[in-house]
Amino acid sequence: MSLLRTERISKSFGGVHALKSIDLSVERGHIHAIIGTNGAGKTTLINAISGFFAPSSGRVTFDGRDITGLAPDRVARAGIARTFQNIELFEHATVLENLLLGRYRHRRVNLVQEMLFLPAVRREALADRAAVEEVIDYLELGQWRDHVVAGLAYGVRKQIELGRALALQPDLLILDEPASGLTPEETGELAYLLTDMVRHRNMTILMIEHDMGLVGGVADRVLAMNTGAAIAEGTAAEVQSHPDVLDCYLGTQAA
Repeated sequence: MSLLRTERISKSFGGVHALKSIDLSVERGHIHAIIGTNGAGKTTLINAISGFFAPSSGRVTFDGRDITGLAPDRVARAGIARTFQNIELFEHATVLENLLLGRYRHRRVNLVQEMLFLPAVRREALADRAAVEEVIDYLELGQWRDHVVAGLAYGVRKQIELGRALALQPDLLILDEPASGLTPEETGELAYLLTDMVRHRNMTILMIEHDMGLVGGVADRVLAMNTGAAIAEGTAAEVQSHPDVLDCYLGTQAA
């Protein structure tokens, strides 16, 4: 059974049809990529999945549960984490503090317990710190642990945002252009991380990406979109050779 499914998801903003009946199925333990030119509807689709707005019509199910229209915090608590095309971090907090924010899915204590600093609060704090330290080691962020995020290199900041998502310990990780702005060396390291997360951390990944080298190297399935519609789906090789994809990227004559 698919971990994530969208069934005929559509979204309109006034008279603009940003999504047109998109069917998507993401299998557990796979990397599924979404490609398309700017304005194709890729980010709109993952926004609808992750709860940033409700679709105009259609249905989203995750692990057999209907999550259509749930608020982002409830989607995260269900087990979906995401990163953003434009890095969204707390600039004046440390790397450690930013990663600890990713642990809110696992909070079980209430305000009264926190005010009294009961043993349950201490146990939860220790568990959160241990989980975050493991992510810091995994992503090799140790040298920046106590640094304020503002002023850190772009590639490091991308790693921090990924780390915050991993700290949530999600079942599904959604990445919006994870290779954007990275050097070829950093993109190669990212490719290794993505495959390692699937193989050794029981992760399922849905990502938007323009770097076709990365897509071809790691994605099990690829969905190509144009003007809000799905135009091809299959392996990276199948999608890249599809006439409609060639027409979209290269023009009719080249196709």
